[in-house]
Amino acid sequence: MILAGDVGGTKASLAHYALENGKLNRVLLKTYSSRDFDSLNTVIRLFRKEHPAPLTAAGFGIAGPVTEGRCTLTNLGWKVNAADIAQELRLESVALLNDLEATGYGVLRLEDADMVVIQEGRARRQGAIAVIAAGTGLGEGGLIWDGTGYRSFPSEGGHVDFAPRDELEMDLLRFLMQDLDHVSYERILSGPGLSVLYRFFRSRSSEREPRWLTEALAGGHPSAVISAAGLEGRDAVCVSALELFVSLYGAEAGNLALKVLAAGGVYVAGGIAPKIIAKIREGGFLKSFLEKGRHSGVLEQIPLRVVLNEHTALTGAAHYAAVLSHR
Repeated sequence: MILAGDVGGTKASLAHYALENGKLNRVLLKTYSSRDFDSLNTVIRLFRKEHPAPLTAAGFGIAGPVTEGRCTLTNLGWKVNAADIAQELRLESVALLNDLEATGYGVLRLEDADMVVIQEGRARRQGAIAVIAAGTGLGEGGLIWDGTGYRSFPSEGGHVDFAPRDELEMDLLRFLMQDLDHVSYERILSGPGLSVLYRFFRSRSSEREPRWLTEALAGGHPSAVISAAGLEGRDAVCVSALELFVSLYGAEAGNLALKVLAAGGVYVAGGIAPKIIAKIREGGFLKSFLEKGRHSGVLEQIPLRVVLNEHTALTGAAHYAAVLSHR
């Protein structure tokens, strides 16, 4: 049995996978609220108590930079050590990788039903693949062909400088600079980022926030409230926030596609995209993706897909653990 984990600032999902005839089959899944625990080891300990099983391998995708088997989660602060987890699980070693690195490996195991095609494009065989995922934060990564197969690589591209494209976005940058020393794409393209965009447009609106919206926002999960109101057209400010979010998401996906030269395709993963897929399909995402001046023609050839399978990173962590255990 393989133990896999997808660990982020909001939730930690752990699962058992069985490898049968080269196919990974998930046989058990449990998701915990990350902020209810003080460490990943504590989550693992509880999971193992609830669901004991003999293990042959383990792998964990972590939302943060992994260096020499160690990581500090960017949006949570947990310190994770692969050696400590191996000792906890009584395994010789465990695989610890960035969550977008795990998502990359998970992309290799996606089926058609797991995706929505935004642009068909023409995938180049063995071409590089880009992966971008907005959720609690903004993850970016990719896959390159190493001669025998695809090798996933992480990045911290979500933390690069936000670059405005027009006067509205310049105003947004000034708005953000009032509170932040460094404005990255993650500050905007994430769950908290959608709330930031809402506050930006509300500050420019002559209309007061409606009472029903104030009450809904106070109830928690503001990004979900804003996106739902934007999708339903119930509030003009929410509509503007969601439309700009989608436009910026498409623009940054296009930026990543050029940096990686993703001739094999771009995959938009993470928890937010499936929830707003109706807005993404309206065209604003693709329009911004393609608007790259002299290289727009390059982007037109690149396949662009939204990943609907919310457990892609989890499957990728299991995939990587399985590969390592057979080396």
